[in-house]
Amino acid sequence: MAFIKIWVHFVWTTKKRQPLMIARIKKEMITHIKENAVEKDIYIDSIDGGKEHLHALISLGAKKSVSEVAGLLKGESSHWINKEKMLNGKFGWQDEYFAISVSESIVPKVRKYIRNQEEHHRAKPFSEEYIKFLKKYGFAE
Repeated sequence: MAFIKIWVHFVWTTKKRQPLMIARIKKEMITHIKENAVEKDIYIDSIDGGKEHLHALISLGAKKSVSEVAGLLKGESSHWINKEKMLNGKFGWQDEYFAISVSESIVPKVRKYIRNQEEHHRAKPFSEEYIKFLKKYGFAE
């Protein structure tokens, strides 16, 4: 038996970063993503976000890659929200996403950060945060 614990902090955004996830829709989206993750054997520790993005702290298992997890969660959730006709028009996630490994020692800090997204984004807009992430982790200069 393999014992694996690889923490990944994912961030993904709505197409064109449109603020489509108002309170009710975001709540239902998060509930659905959690339920779908269980069915797909994906362990989501924490998930939350703003009107145009989601953060998730996920522990990768032995059988799934980062890109597979992102594809399964994003693809199925956009299909679901469109099937349920929760919005006028078509919902979609941007193709790009952010994923960074997380050390076991800072999991509680990342968990708290994800759970406080609404409060956090009152002070700092997501667009500013995203650029900061890209620079901090060497994805942009």
